[in-house]
Amino acid sequence: MTKLNLVVLGGVRESGKNMYALEVDDQIFICDFGLKYPDSDLMGIDVVIPDMTYLQENADKVVGIFLTHGHADAIGALPYFLADHKVPVFGSELTIALAKMYTTQHPKTKKFHNFHVINEKSAIDFKNVTVSFFKTTHSIPGSLGIVIGTPVGQVVYTGDFKFDQSASKMYQTDYSRIARIGEKKVLALLSDSSNAESPYQTASEREISDSINEAFQYHTGRIIVASVASNIMRVQQVLNAAAASHRRVVLTGRDVEKIVRTALKMNYLKLPDPDILATTKEMKDLDPEATVVLETGRMGEPLKSLQRMASSRHRSVSITDGDLIYIVSTPSHAMETTLARTKDLIYRAGGEVKTVFDKAHVSGHGSKQDLQLLINMLHPQYLIPVEGEYRQLAAHAEVAGEVGLDAEHVIIPRIGDIISLNKGKLNISGSAPAGNTMIDGIGVGDIGNIVLRDRKMLSEDGIMIAVVTIDRKKKRVVARPKIQSRGFVYIKTSKDLLAECGNMVADTVQKDLDNKEFDWGHLKQNVRDALSRFLFEQTKRRPVILPVIMEVSQNSAKRQ
Repeated sequence: MTKLNLVVLGGVRESGKNMYALEVDDQIFICDFGLKYPDSDLMGIDVVIPDMTYLQENADKVVGIFLTHGHADAIGALPYFLADHKVPVFGSELTIALAKMYTTQHPKTKKFHNFHVINEKSAIDFKNVTVSFFKTTHSIPGSLGIVIGTPVGQVVYTGDFKFDQSASKMYQTDYSRIARIGEKKVLALLSDSSNAESPYQTASEREISDSINEAFQYHTGRIIVASVASNIMRVQQVLNAAAASHRRVVLTGRDVEKIVRTALKMNYLKLPDPDILATTKEMKDLDPEATVVLETGRMGEPLKSLQRMASSRHRSVSITDGDLIYIVSTPSHAMETTLARTKDLIYRAGGEVKTVFDKAHVSGHGSKQDLQLLINMLHPQYLIPVEGEYRQLAAHAEVAGEVGLDAEHVIIPRIGDIISLNKGKLNISGSAPAGNTMIDGIGVGDIGNIVLRDRKMLSEDGIMIAVVTIDRKKKRVVARPKIQSRGFVYIKTSKDLLAECGNMVADTVQKDLDNKEFDWGHLKQNVRDALSRFLFEQTKRRPVILPVIMEVSQNSAKRQ
């Protein structure tokens, strides 16, 4: 009897962080290894990766990591696992090239070389299991779906995909291959849900290309294009439109430069004119009507970079009168407030804003009709919606019901759920350690809820530091307490308040010194409590209070 467990480690009830582990007997096959970028409430956090406890505990069973495409939500977390576990990684040519970019940025994975390039025709045989692939359409070349053939049926994982009948050859879906997969038993389909709740048909890339060309032809000033760095298809369309309107393109941001250079080297990106790319130094000598600035921002986030441009804080570009800011990537729902704020700043700076999604529904993910077509082609016994927040997973389940898939055969998992095969049926049988591991600088998982809570408090009410020097032997305060404040009150206009705080700290410390049972911990806590009560009475705010108590040595006391 074949043992089959699907462990969902990320990518459900959230955006990004895709990771799914399929355990077949004593082998584990990992599909994607992604990260996600933090929400605004995760202050100071760089990226978020899945909790890898389950994989680390079962690392000896992992036979390979199989990647669907080269975006961060599919490959970004690789270095944090490969640093300690040298398991083989499989992906298309461009996907592997971008995965190497991530691993070489980390000291512990600089020398990792266990990468294997595959394509849609590849089939890899393991014990009782064959892993094969099929070509899909997404915003980056080399996107593949994954088929894990087991003795009890096939498990199909789509990765990010959509159907586009007008896609160029490099991006075309292999429909005949999908149909052949559906001729055999598909036990479970893990399908992209990112666009499941949209009632609109996704615009074809040909329509989007025409829209970009039109915007470039009719604007007479400088154009600043905001895009996600790894959206190779969109970058190609921008280059083509720039060439057609006799403009040169300036790349701003290290992410886009690395990705574009890699794609050019591998012929996944083509320059319509050998001289179309210009440096930031050359930009100063270009006429505005002959300039396109392609901005992706740090970690592929262009909106924050646009805000810096609008407020003249960007290192290379400032938005001025006559600039057209053209946003060609569709932001997530979570970024709608940021988008509105960004537009406001741009108009204040004298610029004009257009978006590629003003007149059409633009997405790199399958529409409702695409999801239904895939289900009808594969005839899965079970559907497991993945890659989306809960409302999107639920919409995918509703879509499946419309084409006749029984609700009992649709499983909407939580992160950490283990979906097991038992007597021919799939159901949730338990849970594995799962959740978020936060990356801040070089720290991995060392930032928890307590630290984030403190950061939130600091951001809301600031901090107050009380510095006191005491002579414990003589039981007296040596010098008047010094009070420093950051982010709490403006010091120049709050001198009376700070003076009262100093007096209160001195009185509190003196009471503790007069106490026969002196304790450092109690002293600091008493200072903290007294100041907290007083400040809340006076200001209705609760800043973080940091008491610093210093004791003079006997030698320094004698010198004084």
